[in-house]
Amino acid sequence: MLTLSDQELLRYDRQITLHGFDIDKQQILKNSTTLIIGLGGLGCAAAVYLAASGIGKLTLIDFDTISASNLNRQILYTQQSINQYKVEVAKQALCNINADMIIETINQKLSDNELISLIKQHDIVIDCTDNLTSREQINRCCFIEKKPLVSGAAIRMEGLLTVFNYQENQPCYQCLSQLFGQNQLTCIEAGVMAPLVGMFGSMQALEAIKVLTNYGKPLIGRVLMIDSMTMEFNQVIFTKQTNCIVCGNQHAKQDLKCK
Repeated sequence: MLTLSDQELLRYDRQITLHGFDIDKQQILKNSTTLIIGLGGLGCAAAVYLAASGIGKLTLIDFDTISASNLNRQILYTQQSINQYKVEVAKQALCNINADMIIETINQKLSDNELISLIKQHDIVIDCTDNLTSREQINRCCFIEKKPLVSGAAIRMEGLLTVFNYQENQPCYQCLSQLFGQNQLTCIEAGVMAPLVGMFGSMQALEAIKVLTNYGKPLIGRVLMIDSMTMEFNQVIFTKQTNCIVCGNQHAKQDLKCK
């Protein structure tokens, strides 16, 4: 296990002095590996705070390039970043924040088998994608490996946040998404307020830290919904769906096995 240097003890002093969060938990972060999928508004904010908080290794997945329309909310990029690959620019920006961490990048879309292999190598996954197909793929693969998943979404002036640990009788993302139906809008179609994605991305980082260090009470089996137009916060408890095609029954689990 890697130990904290004197410089790191000083850098993370404000976290270490938190009640119940000590040197041992900070050292857990230093030895933790996190997979962030999607380097848009959510992913940029989550990556920044995980890097600043002392995570040991980040793996970033995104196969998109930066456009001018990204710059108002994707805080790792600048005007000079346009047309460059997100993962490459993000890696350099994060290295400037924390040179002690390891950052790996993957600039391609992954198959289920490839994603499962990658998930095996990490302690937690953060889903910062912006489409239902990707979210469902990530959920399937995390379910197979029983790796915790932090899921966030933001659109217009609204967002939601939840955590999955795939333990017995706990719901998965599919249990949640089937409650909303298939016709889900994207930010391209409906728009999104810039600070909102930063708000939810930073909360994703916070939930990941809580899960990794067993600190506090993560949003497992609960979904936090925020309407920032009125600043109304609502929490809904949701349960495992018996008809879920991912976690609902043994037959579904067998169907998920990679071919």
